Amino acid sequence: MQWKIHGERPIYENPWVNLWLVDVEQPDGHRWEHHVLKLRHLAVAAVVNDQKQVLMMWRHRFITDSWAWELPMGLIEADETPAEAAAREVLEETGWKTGEVKPLIYAQPANGITDSEHFVFRADAVEYTGPPTERNESDRIEWIPLAELRGMIDRREIVSSGSLVGVLYLLLDEAGL
Repeated sequence: MQWKIHGERPIYENPWVNLWLVDVEQPDGHRWEHHVLKLRHLAVAAVVNDQKQVLMMWRHRFITDSWAWELPMGLIEADETPAEAAAREVLEETGWKTGEVKPLIYAQPANGITDSEHFVFRADAVEYTGPPTERNESDRIEWIPLAELRGMIDRREIVSSGSLVGVLYLLLDEAGL
């Protein structure tokens, strides 16, 4: 059952978030205007070292007033690929340079309300280049053992969708599933 789009119009736009009204018709014939958030796409990096640890950042999110562990991530710029954005974000946010960035998983975290796409990559740590250039991203940057991730998820220490998708896929990969 596919919904039909009869038109759409922006009601608010800026470089970060765009709110549109979309004139949709449901399969039963009901027609109404649906709010849609149009967002820039996100690149996420799960950087793993040879000790089976993943690089994570402890950060505060003011919108939910909560602290949690996150993978390095950020918006994809117009002139870069998702993989390039992932490597750039790792370097800017953690000071670590990565090796080859390989696709891990793709997700649409809230496709009932937004067109946001999350491109999650896996990379190996290559070299620490120095303190992060993005100084407002996190309080701590640590290598977290993969074996600890499940407990951290259960304790709600990892809650962002980009991070959850990435670490859960890492755990599946480690388990050979």
